[in-house]
Amino acid sequence: MGFIRNSARSLLLWEIVEGMALTFSYMFRKRVTINYPYEKGPISPRFRGEHALRRYPNGEERCIACKLCEAICPAQAITIEAEPRDDGSRRTTRYDIDMTKCIYCGYCEEACPVDAIVEGPNFEFATESREELFYDKTKLLANGERWEREIAANIAADAPYR
Repeated sequence: MGFIRNSARSLLLWEIVEGMALTFSYMFRKRVTINYPYEKGPISPRFRGEHALRRYPNGEERCIACKLCEAICPAQAITIEAEPRDDGSRRTTRYDIDMTKCIYCGYCEEACPVDAIVEGPNFEFATESREELFYDKTKLLANGERWEREIAANIAADAPYR
């Protein structure tokens, strides 16, 4: 009996009929694809994109030059130089990230005690040359100012799990 059933399934191409029925059933469902450049999909609050340096609400830089992010970076992509200020606190004079080396592991973000360095929500930062992927302190601070609202919302959404 099994031989006859298998022969009939092969002769009628039953697998193709099942596949076409499945395809036909999806024709009447809502489409799940998006038109990417014009439509954006949702991004997780834990998404690790382009790096940014944040400031306090009063405009002061958050980075205290503890160099924990530089020490923990497995790719050695971060370079920090610091000097003391007149008030005795330390601040960075140089904060560079070589994005061509970065592996987006998030260790720098986790090591920072004041949430100064973060990996923001921007994933559209393709460039035409390698030189554009060497971020200095001014570029990182500009990224922080541009994405501060989204970064703060993502940190607040992720706070219960940290």
